Amino acid sequence: MGSGKTTIGRALARRLGRRFVDSDHEIEHRTGVRVPIIFEMEGEAGFRKREASVIAELSQHAGIVMATGGGAILDAANRAVMASTGWVIYLDVPTHVLLDRTRHDTNRPLLQVADPRAKLEGLREQRDALYREVADLVVDGARNNSQAAVSRILKEWEKQCAHST
Repeated sequence: MGSGKTTIGRALARRLGRRFVDSDHEIEHRTGVRVPIIFEMEGEAGFRKREASVIAELSQHAGIVMATGGGAILDAANRAVMASTGWVIYLDVPTHVLLDRTRHDTNRPLLQVADPRAKLEGLREQRDALYREVADLVVDGARNNSQAAVSRILKEWEKQCAHST
């Protein structure tokens, strides 16, 4: 949530010559409504069910770069799918940076609360270990230079590919 998954994912896909897919955008495309409306109508549980289905389906496509929603990691099935079908990158961003990036974003239902900082801290506490559990690479996502992050990811990807051949 505000870590740069979509921005970095798009840039990475472009550099690799691959298709980019954002699971949240795919859900919006399929339903015809924005994520906050899905949360409002179906609750978080309904949204997470849709999210798991989309991630499972998209993970069957070879050669794509996929950004998942921040909460996708909470579902054990999602973690298993990501770990078994992809090369998982965790963009690790401190809470204060996430707060700054999302301060005026009304398209994030989980942050429409009285204390967004506390909410972000709670989400980080809940999710960080799960991200680290499945990540093939942890990248410092606090910097605003997405191209530097993409270059770091590509460097590690090339190393990984060289070791697997």
